[in-house]
Amino acid sequence: MEKVNILVEALPYIKKFHNQKVMIKYGGHAMIDEVAMASTARDTVLLKYVGMKPIVVHGGGPEISRSMKKLGKEPKFIKGLRVTDEETMSIVKMVLVGNINTDIVSKICYHDGKGAGISGKDSNLIRACKKIHKVKDEETGKIEEIDLGLVGQIKDINPEILELFTENDYIPVISPIGVADDGTTLNLNADTVAGALASEVDAEKLIILTDVPGVLRDPNDPSSLIHKIKVDEVPDLIEEGIITGGMIPKIETCVEAINNGVKSAHIIDGRIKHSLLLEIFTTDGIGTMIFK
Repeated sequence: MEKVNILVEALPYIKKFHNQKVMIKYGGHAMIDEVAMASTARDTVLLKYVGMKPIVVHGGGPEISRSMKKLGKEPKFIKGLRVTDEETMSIVKMVLVGNINTDIVSKICYHDGKGAGISGKDSNLIRACKKIHKVKDEETGKIEEIDLGLVGQIKDINPEILELFTENDYIPVISPIGVADDGTTLNLNADTVAGALASEVDAEKLIILTDVPGVLRDPNDPSSLIHKIKVDEVPDLIEEGIITGGMIPKIETCVEAINNGVKSAHIIDGRIKHSLLLEIFTTDGIGTMIFK
């Protein structure tokens, strides 16, 4: 009977999200653990079979660092920020497009999904320009501009290729690199890519899989999870120090996506089995939902 109740609870959400696009950013444990990756891929295929249109964006920072060490490439940092030179970019493309992307696609296909791997360069999906980072010098208080090499920011998006795939029942799997006007490859932040694409394709949801339960009032207490946050509550939560560190850019990505038309954004723990399904198909969910 419990299983029947679960199905009944899921029905309103299956109806509500039928034929809607769902942008899923694979990151954290869902990326580095083989079992978690396989489970997430299977759940993504399930979303497709119940009538949704999932689109996947993946990261790969830790894998890039490991590959650089294996290849004897010494990472270079300025003010704690990684510099991406041409040799590093070759490794980035190898890891993101050649390894991670194809692994995710193969797992989706294994579960009878129609996975299709692409990068932001395909069909000019993501046109980008170099990003000049600005950092504050702690001693002088002055703002310095830092050139990190082949690191970019999104200029514009051409979603035509994504529409082609989703309308033909494929699940696109996207590597977060973009192309500059001169054809140069630029490395992009995966969360930012997922948020921008979600807005551009009118996604119903943006779901970011990570290694934390969501936004916690007390970082040492998982039971202090904030289940729902309104967009206009975010500045106060940052001011109070509840949203801090690496969670700030994730939340800012969610807020921007919602302001650009995405109905809701979710930050969930990819370490939990079937976290994707629990967040979408249950009343309480398991992570933090951001909405207007």
